[in-house]
Amino acid sequence: MDILYQLVQNTYVSMTVLLIVALGGLLAERSGVTNIALEGIMIMGAFIGVWSIQGLEVYPYSGLTKFVIFVVSVSFSVVMSWGLSLFIKRLFKKDTYTLFKKNFSQKKVIFAICALAAFMLAILFFVWLVNTQIHVQFILVMGMMIGGLVGGLYAMIHAHASIYMKANQIISATALNLFAPAFAIFTARFLQGGQQIPFSSSFLIQEVPVLSQIPIIGQLFFTRVYLSFFIGLALLLIISIIIFKTKFGIRLRACGENPHAADSLGINIYKLRFVAVTLSGVFAGMGGVIFVVTTSTEFNVTVAGFGFLAIAVLIFGNWRPSRIILAAIFFGFMRTIASSYSIIPFLNDFGLPREFYNMIPYIATLVILAFFSKNSRAPKALGQIYDQGKR
Repeated sequence: MDILYQLVQNTYVSMTVLLIVALGGLLAERSGVTNIALEGIMIMGAFIGVWSIQGLEVYPYSGLTKFVIFVVSVSFSVVMSWGLSLFIKRLFKKDTYTLFKKNFSQKKVIFAICALAAFMLAILFFVWLVNTQIHVQFILVMGMMIGGLVGGLYAMIHAHASIYMKANQIISATALNLFAPAFAIFTARFLQGGQQIPFSSSFLIQEVPVLSQIPIIGQLFFTRVYLSFFIGLALLLIISIIIFKTKFGIRLRACGENPHAADSLGINIYKLRFVAVTLSGVFAGMGGVIFVVTTSTEFNVTVAGFGFLAIAVLIFGNWRPSRIILAAIFFGFMRTIASSYSIIPFLNDFGLPREFYNMIPYIATLVILAFFSKNSRAPKALGQIYDQGKR
């Protein structure tokens, strides 16, 4: 029974990475943009994210680390103010408001309130973090935020090239995949003399208080897990709601199915696709950081092909969040078999070389795609360059 628990817990590690990155790919491809740059974006996000984690482990913080904390504070504040704006919109009933004998539109008033709230929140958050030794789990969250921010910025290159410049989406994404490891190696060697970026923190949660005492469920879900596992499940729920229950999600799916029809209804295809690809980069960057901190003690310029495996998870999941989680569990379990075969008695008795088991996830990928790709239904406009002047 202990072996079963250990296999399940190890499966969560790979499953979480594949789930989050595949959800990012889902956003891009639902909008009609193919994003095979997930591998390169993961590397770039992991590189900067783990580097940030290394700096956050040393207190008092260096000037560079304080700058990283400032960036996180501003990013967090902007996101919170955006959420505040959605709430404020429901409170404002008038189209214009008079202030100091001048008329201001509802949009300007809301923007001013949210900008002021974001500014104050950023200052308070920054001052608190700089003068406090950050908890290890919060370091992980901040590393994920930095990795996500870098991933989003990096994905903007692919978004601009493939959407606004109408470049071939495969070639644009491949260029990002080739550039990321080269940039990470060069930069790491130039700044610290080696390409490895070690960190000392252990982010594994041995037991979640109270919940870990629940029979069976406590052992499966709340013992020897990472915080990223729960974050991944929360993101799955959020993305499911956004895609199928919100105006943004409906427009996103329309862009991927029939962009010309969506354009005729006043939807800005270019803007929506750009946002979707940027968000896919945010998720992939977060996934890169999670991969490194849950599988190693240093960044070594690789994510073991998880970006491409996430694309396979997306296809196997038929571009639907409810199926993507099942596909992520399957591929995560295959990955666990490859890395933990030594603790499984009947597999260990075969005496096969380690390289054979390392092939299992990729062989499973080929077999699964061969059987299920015919029944998968990709967005109709996936990979097509949209030109507003053509019909």
